[in-house]
Amino acid sequence: MINYLLNPAHWTGSDGIPALIGEHLLYSLIALAVAAIIAIPLGIYIGVTGKGVFMIAGLANALRALPSVGLLILLVLLISPSFPSKMGYILPSLIVLVLLAVPPILTNTYAGVRAVDAAAVDAARGMGFRTMKILTDVQLPCSLPLVLSGIRSALLQIISTATIAAYISLGGLGRLLIDGKAQNDYSQMVAGAVLVALLALVFDQLLAFITRRVVSPGLTRRTLKTAVTPAAADVVTTPVAA
Repeated sequence: MINYLLNPAHWTGSDGIPALIGEHLLYSLIALAVAAIIAIPLGIYIGVTGKGVFMIAGLANALRALPSVGLLILLVLLISPSFPSKMGYILPSLIVLVLLAVPPILTNTYAGVRAVDAAAVDAARGMGFRTMKILTDVQLPCSLPLVLSGIRSALLQIISTATIAAYISLGGLGRLLIDGKAQNDYSQMVAGAVLVALLALVFDQLLAFITRRVVSPGLTRRTLKTAVTPAAADVVTTPVAA
């Protein structure tokens, strides 16, 4: 595996490792963006209104139970005749990845909105905030840690599952697994698995860093270190005479 990764020939050309990583990330990020556009507004609506709560558990469990490879092949059979170009294979792959990413984002967004302290919402309403103002200034900032956690979980699942695109002759790191299996090249297969795992770990840490930066320290219970100034250290309190 190490020899395969260190071979310069595997890092150049349209089938080189950088090109495969680029394709893998392209599929993953497009699927994540589409899933977020669908799931976040829907989760906010259900969390604020309380309507459709039954759909959360049912839809999430149903989508998680779908067999990814089987669904991919079915969608290719249904969609590819209508798209003579490569899009007939890319679109089914994106649909499968989006369906995989929607449940964690949807459930976490709903849970985040519902978990906001009712006292904070009542206080904002008492100050004259309208419903949209309460949502944007109170509920969304407080629910941000859970929303980002759902996005983080969804992205990890997408990156690890995007390898199935290689089953229908698309690119991505799955090519190393499929081609390695066809050629009995186990070093290539192991290299592909390691690269997928490393890619997932890199983006997991990246999203963790973003979460630490954008979420209020009070919500994550982080403490800010404050330096004691010399002036403050010289302050001496004296008792007041009775």
